[in-house]
Amino acid sequence: MQANSIINNLSHIHNKQPWLVMNAAQKFTIENSTHPDISHFYTFEASATKQTPMAIPDGCIDLLFDCDSNTANAEVFGTPLEATKIDLITDHRYFGVRYKSGVMPDFLNISAQEITGNHYQLNNLIPSSNQLVEQINQQQDFSTQVDIFNQFMNSKVQRTHSPITSMIIHEINKRQGNVKIKDLEEITGFSSRTLQRKFHGNMGMSAKTYSRIVRCLSAIYKINHDDKITFLDLAFDLGFTDQPHFLKEFKKLVSTTPLNYQSKVKHESYLKKIDCI
Repeated sequence: MQANSIINNLSHIHNKQPWLVMNAAQKFTIENSTHPDISHFYTFEASATKQTPMAIPDGCIDLLFDCDSNTANAEVFGTPLEATKIDLITDHRYFGVRYKSGVMPDFLNISAQEITGNHYQLNNLIPSSNQLVEQINQQQDFSTQVDIFNQFMNSKVQRTHSPITSMIIHEINKRQGNVKIKDLEEITGFSSRTLQRKFHGNMGMSAKTYSRIVRCLSAIYKINHDDKITFLDLAFDLGFTDQPHFLKEFKKLVSTTPLNYQSKVKHESYLKKIDCI
């Protein structure tokens, strides 16, 4: 697939984990989802690269199945709040499910506060998940694994947020994270205390933290898809007081500088790894 076609196919997916792509031994395959709660499915084989696999904050929950484990194994990852190392086994193939930002799967027996910044064995959160994990583990065909998981999801419902939280998520996403609490107070008609209590209860983080995550994701998205944007323009577009503040924030959340990140994702080898089906 040509580089421009790859970029176009990925353009609607804002919640990317670029370090996982870089850690793929060969292809990092993505399949878009028609399920309203799921952003996309993905699969890759972990390489023996010296580059440490990292997860960056994206507001998403991931289910990651180890398809080469001797015993069926899957983990649930809550969004990290800063760039965080994750443990992958070299040469093992992984199958992943990424939920949309802000979605808390109802079948997980855990609160938003407990899962944010943490990860757990799936069978500890869903005692009845052994059959699902074994079915995914036994299949080597990516599309078949997607079908199996979709069948599992058909009987599940989304854990709904309070109307206040849903309104805040919508506004933060619309403004690319460039929003202040006083703006949210005016929009919702609720006090800062009420906003923070409701939001933290539903999302496991403050509205300010979620805004930081969305603002960083917006920067990543623009670096990925806009060849003409400068870091100075990007900093001001996203509401940073100056470029140094933007650079510091980006490095904390992405574990590298914007320039280094840009050089990696714009490199032909990065795009060649991505396979959209």
